Order: sequence, then structure tokens, then C-alpha cells
Amino acid sequence: MTTILEQGNISIHTENIFPIIKKWLYSDHEIFLRELVSNAVDAINKLKMVSHSGEYSGDLGEPEIVITIDKEKKTLAVSDNGIGMTADEVKKYINQVAFSSAEEFVQKYKASADQQIIGHFGLGFYSSFMVASHVEVDTLSYQPGSQAVNWACDGSTEFKLSESERRDRGTTVTLTLQEEEKEYLEPYRIRSLIKKYCDFMPFPIKLVVVEPPKEGKETEAAEVTPQAPEQINRQKAPWKESPSSLSKEDYLEFYRYLYPFQEDPLLWVHLNTDYPFVVNGILYFPKLRPDVDTTKGQIKLFCNQVFVSDNCEEVIPRFLLPLRGVIDSVDIPLNVSRSFLQNDRTVRRIADYIAKKVGDRLKELYRDDRNEYIRCWQDLGTFVKFGSINDDKFKKQVEDILIYRTTWEGGSSATEASGQESGEQPAPKVEVQSGEGDAWQDVTPETPQPTAGTPAYTTLKEYLERNKERHPNRVFYCTDEVTQATYVELHRKQGIEVLFMDSFIDTHFVSFLEREHPDVKFSRVDADLDDTLLDKEKESEIVDPKTNKTRSEQIKELFEKALNRPKITIRTEALKSDDPQGTPPAIVLLPEHLRRLREMNALLQQQAIEFPEEHILLINTAHPLIQNLASLSQGIILQEGGQSPSAELANLICHHVYDLALMAQKGFDADGMKAFVERSNQVLTRLTERATA
Repeated sequence: MTTILEQGNISIHTENIFPIIKKWLYSDHEIFLRELVSNAVDAINKLKMVSHSGEYSGDLGEPEIVITIDKEKKTLAVSDNGIGMTADEVKKYINQVAFSSAEEFVQKYKASADQQIIGHFGLGFYSSFMVASHVEVDTLSYQPGSQAVNWACDGSTEFKLSESERRDRGTTVTLTLQEEEKEYLEPYRIRSLIKKYCDFMPFPIKLVVVEPPKEGKETEAAEVTPQAPEQINRQKAPWKESPSSLSKEDYLEFYRYLYPFQEDPLLWVHLNTDYPFVVNGILYFPKLRPDVDTTKGQIKLFCNQVFVSDNCEEVIPRFLLPLRGVIDSVDIPLNVSRSFLQNDRTVRRIADYIAKKVGDRLKELYRDDRNEYIRCWQDLGTFVKFGSINDDKFKKQVEDILIYRTTWEGGSSATEASGQESGEQPAPKVEVQSGEGDAWQDVTPETPQPTAGTPAYTTLKEYLERNKERHPNRVFYCTDEVTQATYVELHRKQGIEVLFMDSFIDTHFVSFLEREHPDVKFSRVDADLDDTLLDKEKESEIVDPKTNKTRSEQIKELFEKALNRPKITIRTEALKSDDPQGTPPAIVLLPEHLRRLREMNALLQQQAIEFPEEHILLINTAHPLIQNLASLSQGIILQEGGQSPSAELANLICHHVYDLALMAQKGFDADGMKAFVERSNQVLTRLTERATA
């Protein structure tokens, strides 16, 4: 016979609490399982604590949490073999603690229907009423001579506390599910929730499915046969392990589990500190795509190995959002709004700590294995540059390890500075940084190390030092190696070093560098030409007595009339070269200031950057084509009446030269390409006619 120990109301002020739970938190109802399993983990941990303190000398047994599904009864039970509870403890922890401030809670949050509350305000156990019409707690305390008790509630404010016949230490919470919540009777649903929320909890979580009676048997006489328990969580949390106990493959396997079907990471940082706050985690540097969204995080937030969120956007610095991995901390408050979280002092200190450890890791790699640093730079550079722009402390950490690909052919200063042979690669290792136990480990590269002939990289300081005699405090850079190839080659042939700033962030980063180095002028290779690229000796030309104009003036006038575009400024210069045929006959220049202004306006208006109508067409008077064109045009300018065949050909060639210059600067649209092809065919036709005449 069941002995009723107590019957009554949970609290006289909680009439509104169950409607709040059921209605307001419905979108998060699946969290009930996380809360119940978390409570079970706590119960096992508490038993271990009292055992270690000597208060309990009994057999602990193998800790485990068992989830039992019984479709026939429509029940879901979560059991543990932890510390258990006495009748007084049930009254204290279930009847009193959860609702001790219920009236304040109701008043504070009744107007915030979209506020996520479960898992944040100590309501863990009561979240089960989001899915259950009836909840029972069957428990037996570890204390000798304890009486097992059963607590039951149907979702109203009334409860019933009775003696139980339970013989095993621990607690079982049994939920009779509501009709619309029967999805939680499906094993696949439970497995997916455990994987999502509880995969790394420290004790085995097992699933038992009770098979319904077979057809043909009387229900009362039928034997209910549960399936064998199946462990459904991984249990081991690598970020809680000692870094020295983890191998390279352990880190990679964990990454592949978190982010399946992704390329292996470049390197990682193992965080481990317990003062002045507790933070554990593993952060990975992934390979980045050019279209990566740097505003969305993929780092998973845990609290005591319990999954909390898919990102840590309020916890880590914004520039580290593209990182991946796990952060686990009990010092990150979860019961506050996002705005409060961003301004919380501890959270800010944790963010600073993470940024510093990332910066230290990069500096270590740069110092110890600069070849590997260079190999990873295409991906690492985004983090480093974005962080430099957005975080002053991080900028000071990494300002000396910002590197740029360069046209300099004197050998990679990166390799020289590292003191290593170009093909030398140290074995991967774990490096423990300080007494906090933060571990750094990098991935052994699968690709060959840099060798002679591969692109060189340099720092800005090294660039300025190398070129201080030739062009002091001036930096020539390229943002698109393909479309600006002609300009880069012009500079390279005259011994002018060009830096490649061609990642998607570099448009903003150049402006940042100018603010950081106000005495340095940054010039894109297609903005204007340095005097060293021009042959000044050819400037003094003989004036033609017939026209009273120099050849350069005649060429300029020829192009102005042929193109008939007043917004294009025509300039005539002789490009310096030992092989004039190897230089372009003409190039398009975009003044630096005007180009940046257009780019900024396009960005603010969220429009595509259009090629400006106002630009400079520089005609290379040293090129044989231009010289031949000048000879072809002799006598044409003074003709009156109809245009001669030579004049028509000269006109077509002027357009063709401009098209080629434009093509080197930007791609044609459909109409432009059509016109270019037609003019090209006309030029070839006219030339073949003259050759066969």
C-alpha cells in the first residue's frame, strides 16, 4: 500500500507559471531533454563529491544515465544512479527552489514573450511540463536508511509526495507526453537531441526502447521486452583533455566530427585556463573561401560540456568569428540579454584573452616556421587583417607579422629571416604556453614547402627599407593580378617592387595602412606612372614645320578626334624599355583619389563599382605601333572633304588601341565586346587589303 507523505500546492503565487512555460517557451520545448540529462549529470557528480569527502563509503558503481522510451505507455523516462533525494530534499529542491522567486519572475518576463528562458533561469526540471501532461520523480537517496519517495504533478500547482518501492540509489524522472509531443517517443529524435545538446557530457547516456507486446497476446499477460541499452553520446570532450594527451589525429578527428565534409583546418589553439576565469576550448583556423561571411560565427558555446549555442558572437571578438571549434566556460552568464552580455566585464576579459592567445599562436608560427606561416597566409591573412582593423590590442600584437606577396626577386625574406632552409619543416608539436596550460599545435602540411622560384613575401617594414633610396615612403601595390598584369610588368621591368594586396579585405586594409603610416603614400599600379617608368630623354621632339606640332601632339590630336570622348584625358608619354615592342601601345590610368572616392560611394550605396567615364588614356609614343600610326596619319589631318582609306584605317587602329588598353583594365560588357570584335575584324580586313594591293 502506498503511503501518502504529503499533498498540497507548490506555491500560492504560481498559478501563472505553467501557462508561461507551455506557451512562451514552446519554440524551445526540445530543451527539456537537455535540462533533465544535465540534472542527472549533476546528481552523479554530487555523489562523487560526497564519496571523495568521506561522507559516503558505498559502492559508486559505473555512472550512467538511461533514457527509456515506452510507446505503449507514451512515457519518456530519464534515470541516473547518482546521489538521489530524500523526501525533505524533494520538497526543498522541487517545491521551493524552482519557484522561490516565481512571482518576481512572472512580473519581470510576462511582457517578453520572445525571451529565451529555459536553461537560463533555473527552471530546468519544470521545462518538462512543456511536453508532458504528467511528471513523476522516483528517487532514493544515498544516505543510509533513506526511504524512497515519489513526487507527482499533472501540470497544475498541485503535487503529491508518496513513499516509493524503489531499491536502487538514484533518480528517475518519468514524463507522460502530451498527444502533440509524441515525436519524443521516436528513438531517432532522442538520438539527434542528445547529439546536439549532450554529446560531450562526461558520463555514458544510454537509450532503451521498450517494445510493445506482440499481436495475438493478451495485453495483461504480454511480456514487455526492452531492447539492450545503446550508448548514444560520445562522452569524451577533447577540449577538457590535457593537450599532451591528444594527438594530431585526435584534433583532426574532432574537427571532422564538428564540421563534416570540410577541408582539414590549417592549425589550432587549445585554450585552458582557470584564472581569473574558467575557459576551455579548441579553436581551429579553417581554410577560407573568398565569399566567407565574416559576420556569422561557427564556434560552438558550451557550459560544463552542455551545448548552449551554435555561435559565440557576443563572447569572442568580431574578427575571430570565422574561426571554428568549441568554447566552454561557466563564467559566461547565460541569463542575460545579448546587449548585456556584450558589455559584461568578464565576457570582455574572456574575449581579450582569446584574442591574445590567437595572436600569440600566430606570432609563434611566424617566428618558428615562417615557411608554414606563408603557406597558410592566404587564409590566415583574413583573420590578421580584419583583426588589425577592428582590435587595437590585436593590431599591436600582429603588426610585425603582416606579410604581403611581392614581385621582389631577391629571395624570400620570409625564408631568410626564419633561419631555415626553404624545404626544412620541423615536426608538429604541442607547445604549452604559460602556467595556464594553453596548448598550441599545428598541422603537418601536406603540400611541399616553399622552394626557390615560389612567390616571395615581405613585411611592409622590409619593403620600405629595401626601397628607401629608390622611392622613399612610397608603396606600389596591385589589387588584381590578372587585370593589372600589364601595369605590374611595367614596374617589374624597371626594378620597381610591387606588393599584391588582392584579397577581398584589402580595399579597406590599404586605407587602414595609410592611417597607420601617414608618412607613406600608397599608389595602385594603374593610378599613375612613376617618373622612373618614363623615358624623359624622348620628351624634346622636333616640331613639324607643316603642322607646327610635335609628333606627340599629332598623336594626341589623332586619338582625341578618333575616340571623340571629351571625358577621356589623352596623354602621350614614352615608356622606358629595352624592348619597346614588349610594352603596351597604350594603358588606361585611374587617378588614386577619384578611384577610391567612387569605390566608397558604391559601397555606401550598395552598388556595383562601375568603370569611370573619366579616366586617362596614356599613349606610349615609344611603341612601334604608335610610331607607325603616326606615319600613317601624316597628311590625313589636313585633308578636306571625304575621308581617305588611310584615314579610316588610322581611325580604326586608334579605337583598337583604346580597346586593348581598356581590356587590360576591365572586362567588356556585351555591347563593348560586340563592338570590339567588329572593329578587330575591320582592322584585320583593311590590313590584309593593303598587304595584297
